[in-house]
Amino acid sequence: MKRSLFVTLATGALVALAGGATAQEKVVFGTNWVAQAEHGGFYQSVADGTYAECGLDVSIQPGGPQVNNRALMLAGRIDFHMGGDLLQAFSAAEEGVPVVAVAAIFQKHPQVIVTHPGVASSWEDLKDLTLLIGDNGYQSYYQWMIAAHGFTEEQRQPYTFNPAPFLADAELGMQGYLSSEPYLIEKEGGFKPDIFLIADAGYSTYATTIETMADTIATRPEAVECFVDASIKGWYNYLYGDNAAANALIKEANPEMTDDKIAFAIEKMLENGIVDSGDAESKGIGVLTEEKVAAFYDKMVAAGVTAEGLDYQGAFDTSFTGKGVGMDLKN
Repeated sequence: MKRSLFVTLATGALVALAGGATAQEKVVFGTNWVAQAEHGGFYQSVADGTYAECGLDVSIQPGGPQVNNRALMLAGRIDFHMGGDLLQAFSAAEEGVPVVAVAAIFQKHPQVIVTHPGVASSWEDLKDLTLLIGDNGYQSYYQWMIAAHGFTEEQRQPYTFNPAPFLADAELGMQGYLSSEPYLIEKEGGFKPDIFLIADAGYSTYATTIETMADTIATRPEAVECFVDASIKGWYNYLYGDNAAANALIKEANPEMTDDKIAFAIEKMLENGIVDSGDAESKGIGVLTEEKVAAFYDKMVAAGVTAEGLDYQGAFDTSFTGKGVGMDLKN
């Protein structure tokens, strides 16, 4: 969807260079949590007009504990949704739900295990600790940790999303999100925890996917291409350019968000290659490959998390990424 248009952001007015006003296609993108730096590239493309340049008028609808934007997409009320990891795609395939992942912004899952400084010097050392793991984590990545690395059921205790037990006991490890629990521990505990990214130990799923319905791809492929390409450009600009306007939108949507937490999240994403490592280095941000999806599927089957023999090919589409879109914006 290449249109010779530009947008005056202050008024939202659209002007066609060839003459005459042209209406943009309205699109709603639902995130899976409240606004934060981990959504930054999407807000960037709204703030700097990148979506508008290819003809989309994008509204971002934040998620949250009482919001299920994925259900709203299934009901046809929003167009795109920020997915979690590939387990969601496999689940959709198993249930016959026609949701398709068309891009993967995070090449690494930001799930971590945190420890007190010096308690564990390697991933293998974590097997000597008691680990606080929530129920969702226990049913997914912790099953892989058991199958692939020899962790045990007995060393896991439920995580209640309260860091107090961890702060009080140096022999505990705790699950976390790369930009959340480590930040919280620094603020409340007064020390920097050691961080073990599960992706670096082989948990090779994508995360922060862009999902849409199969029917949207079939009937509005240009809108899908525009949204994916513009989102990718937004992520390059957010990570490597001037992101002040995007951060202002994030803080407007989430008044509890602060500049220091945004800066911490960006630093950790860059430091750990969450967005721009692996295949993204040569093919561009957002890339999906059949090989990586298949390898992760096999790991989840081996861990007993996902059913064997599942026809999951329709749950993702690699045709919208891997084109090197936006790579020129990095330097």
